[in-house]
Amino acid sequence: MGGGFAAGGPHGLAVVPGAKPRNFRGSLRRLAGELRPEAPKIGVVMLLAVVGVVFQVLAPRILGSATNLLFDGVLGKYLGQYFPPGTTQQQVEAVMRARGQGQIADMLSGMQVTPGVGVDFGAFGRILLLLAAAYVVSAAFQWLSYYIMAGVSQRTVYRMRRDVDHKLGRLPLKYFDTHSRGDILSRVTNDIDNIANTLQQSLMQIITAVFTILGVLIMMLTISPLLALISMLVVPVAGLATVAIAQQSQKQFAAQWEHTGTLNGHVEETHTGHAVVKAFGHQEDAIRRFDEENQRLYEASFRAQFISGIIQPTMNFIGNLNYVAISVIGGVQVASGRISLGDVQAFIQYSRMFTQPIIQTASIMNVLQSTVASAERVFELLDEREEIPDTAHPRVLERAAGAVAFEDVSFRYEPETPLIEHLSEIALPGQTVAIVGPTGAGKTTLVNLLMRFYEIDEGRITVDGIDTRELTRDNLRRTFGMVLQDTWLFGGTVRENIAYGREHATQEEIIRAAQAAHVDHFVRTLPRGYDTVIDDDASNLSQGEKQLLTIARAFLADPQILILDEATSSVDTRTEILVQRAMKRLMQGRTTFVIAHRLSTVRDADLILVMNHGRIVEQGTHDELLERRGFYYELYNSQFAEPLAEAV
Repeated sequence: MGGGFAAGGPHGLAVVPGAKPRNFRGSLRRLAGELRPEAPKIGVVMLLAVVGVVFQVLAPRILGSATNLLFDGVLGKYLGQYFPPGTTQQQVEAVMRARGQGQIADMLSGMQVTPGVGVDFGAFGRILLLLAAAYVVSAAFQWLSYYIMAGVSQRTVYRMRRDVDHKLGRLPLKYFDTHSRGDILSRVTNDIDNIANTLQQSLMQIITAVFTILGVLIMMLTISPLLALISMLVVPVAGLATVAIAQQSQKQFAAQWEHTGTLNGHVEETHTGHAVVKAFGHQEDAIRRFDEENQRLYEASFRAQFISGIIQPTMNFIGNLNYVAISVIGGVQVASGRISLGDVQAFIQYSRMFTQPIIQTASIMNVLQSTVASAERVFELLDEREEIPDTAHPRVLERAAGAVAFEDVSFRYEPETPLIEHLSEIALPGQTVAIVGPTGAGKTTLVNLLMRFYEIDEGRITVDGIDTRELTRDNLRRTFGMVLQDTWLFGGTVRENIAYGREHATQEEIIRAAQAAHVDHFVRTLPRGYDTVIDDDASNLSQGEKQLLTIARAFLADPQILILDEATSSVDTRTEILVQRAMKRLMQGRTTFVIAHRLSTVRDADLILVMNHGRIVEQGTHDELLERRGFYYELYNSQFAEPLAEAV
């Protein structure tokens, strides 16, 4: 209920996971599976896209008709200067052949010309209106499909964020001990944002591109199978080029997002501990490491973007070759009268429309490579082993008396490294149990096991005779109140931070808790009192003030069992005396576990457990342990006798 629990794992280290083998197809299929709940709406989107593409594909053919009408009219008026009225097109062709101008006659055979008759501007205007209507209808349907698709993509990403958030709540503390916070944050923010951008911007483009390719292919076949065959040769060439480039870029995108997580972890850790970095003069080391990680990210990002960026110019080059081939062969066919000029114009448009979605899809592959790399990182988090589920039929601990027992408990962070072996101890209701020992003795580990942040390997832990594994974690943890050495306050008002210990607390209850923790006075000196806003890292408060607020939070929670981990280590001596008096009132009738390094704070404990290397080596009261002149005696003297001797 107090400060946040900042565990550092068995060795206090944060470990960045190594890169795992990438499964592009599997991750892509899984990402597509995230869209399954939106299948009906995606079906509607596809239907709208089909209608929009149909009108879009019809537009070049309509424009070709307008071109034919205009060109035939201009040519008819020109021929009217040389042929008398009433001359038919067939007669003109016969005259041309008789004069040895067979090529012109062949070209006229593919047209509908009436000598002496000019452009029918009425018909030409109607065709243009029909063309405009086709473009308007196509745009309207595409706009509607993009509108629906935006909702599809955002709901999909919303579910992914929700799943990740729920997953983080189910992960054991061990996961956070062995993964840097920066890397976790990068997966939750950067990677999911990358997926969101792709789903929103690229998915609709892919759908439209597929239907456009099919529609354009049909129209090209109706105009000229030969030209359609030439255009279709672009597809396998483009496909082979795209696959070859994508295989190389995927490796670089995976490295890019891995280095992004590593760099974020370094920045987050350096920012959080900036005071320590400055105090120990490691600014240059921090900058050097940042530069190294930044350089690695730059190199991976450069390679990823450059290699994937080759796709589009490659497709443009192939498309331009196709354009030249169609123009040359189409011109020859117009000259021979096999197709009209308007058909060639329409086909050139279709060839652009055919290669453009291919180029667009190839360009999307650039984004898709990055997205799949991000999706893999998110799926890795979602696939992490979770906490052991709560029992299906849990027992309920309403109001604990406070009897806590460790029965033959064994635990190891690493299977090959023993830590706690066959530990047995009982804390009676209302007792104050102090846990002391050197660093690494296992003091905090006992708290981790008691709160089920870690699961024991053998034995059992009971509260009022109930195995903690028979309770839900929520029920168990609500039984305890914690004030830790590492304080945790969130961005919000002072009132909200204190009330975090108990929901729906009244203003009077909050003030009483603040007074009990001797925090009320300094809160009232703040600019807005209890409504003063604390920033995210509480940098506008001193360490001692932050500690007092977390103690007030514990007072308000009014738990049955208390865990105090050096709860007064950050306050001055006078305040410590006042807080300890208040603590005594709070601890009355409650079982309290006190983890202490300063042995002066545990003299009045009912029971002192002295730990070393994961075992309880001594236990008893302060006076009893001093009389034995054992390990506790040596610890006590190391803290008091030696400084006293140095002072003398």
